[in-house]
Amino acid sequence: MVSGTGIGACMMRKPWELPFLAESAEVAGLRRVVRRHLRLWGLSDVVDAAEICVSELAANVIRHVGEGTPVTLVVEMNGTHLRVAIRDPDTRALPTLVHAGPDDESGRGMSLLNAVSDRWGVILGAESKLVWCDLATSLATPDGHVDDRRVAKGEACLRLYSGADGDEGGRASVAVMEEAAIRLITDLLRWLRVHGSDVDEALDRAQSRFEGETGAALWR
Repeated sequence: MVSGTGIGACMMRKPWELPFLAESAEVAGLRRVVRRHLRLWGLSDVVDAAEICVSELAANVIRHVGEGTPVTLVVEMNGTHLRVAIRDPDTRALPTLVHAGPDDESGRGMSLLNAVSDRWGVILGAESKLVWCDLATSLATPDGHVDDRRVAKGEACLRLYSGADGDEGGRASVAVMEEAAIRLITDLLRWLRVHGSDVDEALDRAQSRFEGETGAALWR
């Protein structure tokens, strides 16, 4: 993968926050939001771990701060690591890592978070605390793509097709590249039809191949 001003530097992953109430019924929705957002960021390889972190961080607030506490989910990049965090208003109830036994009813949450994350910690503020965990990604740069040769090949084609190499710093917005991808797909479909190919069959084959490769990548 090319980094810097080339192919790798094209995905701006801006930090985002989501206020919510720390309630058990909210956790499934949080997991869905995180899953969808990370896939848009091209970070499907850490979706499962991120969902676990969100669940355990929220459960920790519910258990030790209180059901219904107003909190904020924070998702951002920390270098090439993905940081998932929850901010709550209690500066006294600090999470601790304990070694829970098989018969213990509590204590497994932070152990699980410690197992799936690269590192975790707490940032104390004057009126709140932020409990965070960092997940290692396969990114070479914070704003690059996951190291996948197929993604790099696709973007190289789109840059040639859209003339994005003329942009400042050799970077193009995702919206510009998406529009270029749609135009390219449309022209490819025209090429297939002119040469006597079944366009619908070609689309079905491409979709099946994409879904198969994506599913395999998620389970690697």
